[in-house]
Amino acid sequence: MRMPKTYDYIIVGAGSAGCVLANRLSADPANEVLLLEAGPRDWNPFIHMPAGLSKLVNFKSLNWSYYTEPEPALNNRRLYWPRGRVLGGSSSINAMCYSRGHRSDYDDWADLGNPGWSWNEVLPYFLKSENQGRGESELHGVGGPLSVQDLGFTNPLSDVFIQAAEQAGFARNRDFNGPAQRGFGMYQVTQSNGRRCSTAAGFLRPARSRANLTVLTGAMTLGLDFSGSDRVSGVRYRRRGINRTAHARREVLLAAGAINSPQLLMLSGIGQAGMLESAGIEVRLERTEVGRNLQDHLDVCTLTRCSQPVTYDQLSELRVGLRYFLHHEGEGTSNIAEAGGFLVSGRGRDDRPDIQMHFVPALLDDHGRNRLPGDGYTVHACPLRPQSRGHLAIRSSDPTTPIAIHANYLSEAEDLEMMLDCVRLSREILAQPAFKPFRGHEILPGDDVTDRNGLIDFIRTKAETIYHPVGTCRMGPDPHSVVDPELKVRGIEGLRVIDASIMPTLVGGNTNAPTIMIAEKAADMILGTDKTADKTDQTGEDAAQAA
Repeated sequence: MRMPKTYDYIIVGAGSAGCVLANRLSADPANEVLLLEAGPRDWNPFIHMPAGLSKLVNFKSLNWSYYTEPEPALNNRRLYWPRGRVLGGSSSINAMCYSRGHRSDYDDWADLGNPGWSWNEVLPYFLKSENQGRGESELHGVGGPLSVQDLGFTNPLSDVFIQAAEQAGFARNRDFNGPAQRGFGMYQVTQSNGRRCSTAAGFLRPARSRANLTVLTGAMTLGLDFSGSDRVSGVRYRRRGINRTAHARREVLLAAGAINSPQLLMLSGIGQAGMLESAGIEVRLERTEVGRNLQDHLDVCTLTRCSQPVTYDQLSELRVGLRYFLHHEGEGTSNIAEAGGFLVSGRGRDDRPDIQMHFVPALLDDHGRNRLPGDGYTVHACPLRPQSRGHLAIRSSDPTTPIAIHANYLSEAEDLEMMLDCVRLSREILAQPAFKPFRGHEILPGDDVTDRNGLIDFIRTKAETIYHPVGTCRMGPDPHSVVDPELKVRGIEGLRVIDASIMPTLVGGNTNAPTIMIAEKAADMILGTDKTADKTDQTGEDAAQAA
C-alpha cells in the first residue's frame, strides 16, 4: 500500500481562491503545497476565448451544474446554478467583469466585528493582484498576476446603451472601481491581450513549474481526516477510481466555493447536528451556521427585438472563430456583457448603488440555453443587497450527492419591490431616444405587461441567478460564526475556509475580484505577513467617499 504523502498545506479547490493560494504559498520553496481539483485541466479552447463563455454553459464536464430546490417565491422553479468545475473554477467560465463592489461593503464587514477587513485594509490586496492595463494609481495596481484591461472589441449597441442611460439622467462612469462606483460605462475585464485571464492562467500557470507545488486534477475530495477530535490532519480524496489520503503538517485550506466548502464541512461531521444525523453522518462538532446565511444576486432580464442585424445573435461562428484564433481580435474577444452600470433606486438604507445592470447585445434567455430566433438585446438587472437568506441542507453522506440548495429568493418583501424597480429602470433606459433606430417590440416582459401583478408574475416566472452565491461559512467575531476573522474554522485546529463562503454580507457587485482579494489576504495571514490590520492609511478614501 502506498503511504500517504505529507504536505505543509493542502488546498481543496483550484478555483478563484485556490489558485491564488497555491501561487502565494508555494512562492516559499520551504512550503510543500498540494492543490486538489475535482475537475479537469483548463484545456478547452472556449475557456480562453472570451466569447466562448456562451458555449461553456453546455459543457457539463467543466461545470457542477447545480440546481436549487423548488423556490416558493419563483413559481416553485428549480433554478440552474452553474459553478466552475475546472482549473480556475468559476473564473474560467464567468463573464470576466472586474468589479470590487463598494468600499462601504467592506467597512460593513469590519463594523460587524471583523478586524482587518475594512476597505482601507483590503484595498492593498486588490492592488497586489492587479495588473491594470490603464496603469497604476491610488486605486489600481500594476505588476500583479491578474490582468485587468479594457475590452478590445465592443458591439455598437453597448455604446448606445450607455448613451441611453445618460439620456435617462444617469452619469457616465469610465471606472466602476475608481473614485465613484455609480454610473454607466463599459466593464473592464480579466483578460490579457484578448484571452481570458482566469486565476488558473494568471496565478497557477506561472507557479506550475515549482517543485514544491503538486496539482492534481480529477481529484474529488471526500472529506477531512482528523488527528484526535479537533485537529484536521489531512484530506481523503478519490482520483482515477482510487481512494487516497494526503496529510497536512500545518493546515488544510478549503477553497471549494460557497456550495462545496460547507458541504465538505458537513461531510466531515461539522454542522447542524440534526441535519447531519439524518444524512447518516457522525457529528464531530455542532456548528449550526454551516450552510446558512446563503445570499445571492437574483437577476431579471428585459429583452427587446432589434430592428437592425447588428447584434451578436446571427454571427458566423466560423468567421468569428477564425479571426479570433488567428489574430486574437474581433467579436471573439468580447465578454458579451460589455456595458453596464450601478445606480441608486432610492429604496436603499444609504446612498450607495443598490442596483447593477449588465447589457448584452444579444437575446439571452435561461442562461443562453434557450436560443431565441432573430436579433435583439438584453438588459440584466439585479438588486445588490438582497434581504432574503437561504441555506444548504446535506441529504447524504455520499460526497457525490449534490447538497440541497434552498436559495429562498424573495422571501423578504423588500426584495420583490427592488426587482420591480429593476424592470422599471431597465425599461426606462431602453425607451430613450438613443435606441430608437434599433428598437423593435419588447419580447420580455412584453409590451402588454404593464400592471404590477403582470410584472410580478413575470419576475416569478423568469428571474434567475446572476452567479454570486456567498455567505455559507460566515466570518464573524461571535461564537456562532463558522470562521473567525483569520478564516480559521471555530473549534477545529489546522483548518481554514478561504473563498466567497466566508463573506458575512454580499458585496455590491460581481464576486470574482473580491474572492481573489480574500485569498490574497488569507495567504498573508497564513504566512504571517499580513500588515494591513489596524492601519490608518487612507489611500483612496477621500476619493472613494463619493462612490
